[in-house]
Amino acid sequence: MENIKKQYWKYSLIILIVFMGIVLFRELAPFMSGMLGASTIYVMVRGQMKYLTGKKNMGRGTAAILILLEAILCFLIPISVAVWLLVGELNNINLNPASYLSGIQHFNELVQQKTGYNVLSTENIMSAASYLPKIGQILLDSVSSFVINSLVLVFVLYFMLIGGAQMEKYLYSLLPFDEGNKKNVIHSIKMMVTSNAIGIPLLAIIQGAIATIGYVIFGTPSPILFGFLTCFATIIPLIGTSLIWFPLAVYLALTGDWVSAIGLAAYALLIISNIDNLIRFMLQKKLADTHPLVTVFGVIIGLTLFGFWGVIFGPLLISVFILCIDIFKREYLDDKRTIITPDYYEDDKTLNL
Repeated sequence: MENIKKQYWKYSLIILIVFMGIVLFRELAPFMSGMLGASTIYVMVRGQMKYLTGKKNMGRGTAAILILLEAILCFLIPISVAVWLLVGELNNINLNPASYLSGIQHFNELVQQKTGYNVLSTENIMSAASYLPKIGQILLDSVSSFVINSLVLVFVLYFMLIGGAQMEKYLYSLLPFDEGNKKNVIHSIKMMVTSNAIGIPLLAIIQGAIATIGYVIFGTPSPILFGFLTCFATIIPLIGTSLIWFPLAVYLALTGDWVSAIGLAAYALLIISNIDNLIRFMLQKKLADTHPLVTVFGVIIGLTLFGFWGVIFGPLLISVFILCIDIFKREYLDDKRTIITPDYYEDDKTLNL
C-alpha cells in the first residue's frame, strides 16, 4: 500500500509539473526571444565570468555588470542601430497608395508588354495597397517586441551570470544520462550555440556587403536598403538571398535594362550564392561538425518555434535529438557483449577492414 501511495505521489507530481510547465511556457512565449538570446550570450561569455571571478578575484556582481556592458556594446547596440537604420529607410518611402498608383500601373504595362498577360489589374493594385497599413503595424509591433525582449535579455542574462555556477550544477544534475553522456550533451550544446552565434551574423554581414556591392554596380533602386534586407534573408534556408536579388533582377529586366538584369543574376548566382554555401558550411564544419541537412531543417523548424533565435536553437534541437537517440541505442539496444572496441581492431591483424 505504501508503494502504491509513493507511485501516486510521483506520477501526480509529474503531471502537475507538465501542466504548470505548459501554462508557463504559453504565458512566457512572447518573451522567449529575450530568454533564448540571454542563454546564447551566456554560453559565449561564461568563460569570461569564470576568469574575472576566479583569476582576478572580482565580485560576481561587478563582473556581471562588466560583461553585460560588453554584451550591450557588442550585440544589442549594433542590432539596434541596424534596426533603426532600416526603420529610417522605410520611413523615407512614401506609403501613400495614390502616389504609387501611376508607378504600379507602369509596371503593369511592362508586364503586359513582356508577357501578354494582365497580371496586375487596377483592382489587384488597390487590394494590395490596402495591406500597406497592416504591414506598417507589423513593423511597429516587431520594433516594440524587439525593445521588450532586449530588456528581458539584459535582465535574464544578469541573473544567469550571478548564479551561473549553481544554475549549471543544478541543470547538469537533472540530465537523465550518465557522466560520460552528460559531457557529450553539454559539449554538443556549447559547440552548436557557439558555431551558430558566431557564424550566422558573420555570414549575414559578409553576404549583405557583397550583395550591396552588386546592387550598386548594376544600378538597383535603394541598394543600401536591399543590401540590409539581404543580410536578414541569409537565415532563410535553401531560398535565402534569392528572395531579394531575384525580384530586383526581374525589375531591371522589365524596365528594359537587360544588361544589368543579366549581370545582377550572374553576379548573384556565381558570387553571392557560392559565398553563402562556402562560408556557412566552412564555419560550421570548423566550429561544430554539423551535417548540412541538420542545419537546413533545423533552421526551418527553429524559425517556426523560436522566431529569430531559431536559427541557433533549431539545429541545436535536432542535434540533441539525434544525440539522445544515439545514447538510447548504445545504452539500451546494443548488446555490449558483442560490441568490438577500437582496441580490438588494432590488435587483431586478421581483420581486413
